[in-house]
Amino acid sequence: MKRRERRLVPEISISFLDVVSCGFGAIVLLLVIAKTVESTAFEQSLNPLNGSIKQLQQQLFSLRGETATLNRELLSREEQLSDLKTRIARLQEQLASVEKQRDAIAQVDTIERDKLTLALQVLTEEMERLLGDQYRRKNQLVGGIPVDSEYIVFIVDTSGSMFNFAWPKVRREMINILDIYPNVKGIQVMNDMGDYMFSSYRGKWIPDSPGRRNAIIKTLANWSPFSNSSPVEGIEKAICAFYSPDKKISLYVFGDDFTGGSIKQVLDTVEKINRSRRNGDQLVRIHTIGFPVHFLIQNGRAETAIRFAALMRELSYRNGGTFVGLNSLK
Repeated sequence: MKRRERRLVPEISISFLDVVSCGFGAIVLLLVIAKTVESTAFEQSLNPLNGSIKQLQQQLFSLRGETATLNRELLSREEQLSDLKTRIARLQEQLASVEKQRDAIAQVDTIERDKLTLALQVLTEEMERLLGDQYRRKNQLVGGIPVDSEYIVFIVDTSGSMFNFAWPKVRREMINILDIYPNVKGIQVMNDMGDYMFSSYRGKWIPDSPGRRNAIIKTLANWSPFSNSSPVEGIEKAICAFYSPDKKISLYVFGDDFTGGSIKQVLDTVEKINRSRRNGDQLVRIHTIGFPVHFLIQNGRAETAIRFAALMRELSYRNGGTFVGLNSLK
C-alpha cells in the first residue's frame, strides 16, 4: 500500500506544473495581444488628430494673413479720413473768409449805393428846380444806350453755344435792361428765328407788370427753340409785326456768333426793312449785345464770333442803336 502512494505523488505534481505553465503562458499571450491591440488603436486615434491640427494651423495662418491685410486697409482708410478732415477744415476756413469778405463788400456796396442814391436825388431835385418839372431830354442815355423807347423787343440767339455757355449771363443782361426801363407800355421776347417765347402773345404786346417780367425771366431759364445763329429773321418779323408810327420801339439783339453768308446782305436787308418809305427815317432802334462765348470756350469758333461783332456793330450804328461787346460771361 505504501508503494502505491509514492507512485501517485509525482503524477499529481507533474500535472499541476503543466496547468500552472499553461496558465502562465496564457496570461503572457493575453498581455501580448492586449498590448498590440492598444498600440494599434492609439495609432489609429492619433492619425485624425494630426490631420485636424494641420488643418487648424493652416486656417490660423490664413486668418493671420487676412488680419494683416485688413489692418493695412484700416490704416490706409484712417489716413484718408484724416486727410479729408484736414481738407474740410481748410475749406471751412476759406468759406468763412469768403463769407466775411462778401459781407464786408455787401456792406460797402450798400453804403455806396445809398450815397449815390442820395446824390442822384439831390442832383435831380436841383435840375428840376433849374429847368422846371416839365423838362425832358430828347435822348435819354443809360450807359451810352438810348432808353427813350416805350416798347422793347428782345431777340435772343437760342443756339446751343449760347444756351449751354452764356445763358446765366443772358438772364442777367435781360434783367439789367428791364431795370433801365422801369415802366414801358409793352414787352415782347422772340428768338433769332422769330419764334415767340409766349405763343399766346403772338403778334401782340405783353403788357408790362412786375409779374409778367418775372414770368419772362423764369421762362427764359429753359427756353431753347431751334436757332440758325442769324438775327435777320427775328428782326424782320419783329419790325413787320410790331412797328407803328406812333410807338417808340427798341430791339435788343443777343448773340455770340454769325454763321450766315454775306454781312453786307444782312445789313442791306435790315436797312430796307427798317426804313420808312416816306421820309427814310428808321422805324425802330436796334441795340445789339455780343456774348464772348467762342473766345472763352475750348475749340470755340472765333472767326464766326468776329463776324458777329462786326455785323452787330455796323447794324446798331446804322439803325440808331448801340453795340455792347461783353468781355466776360460771369
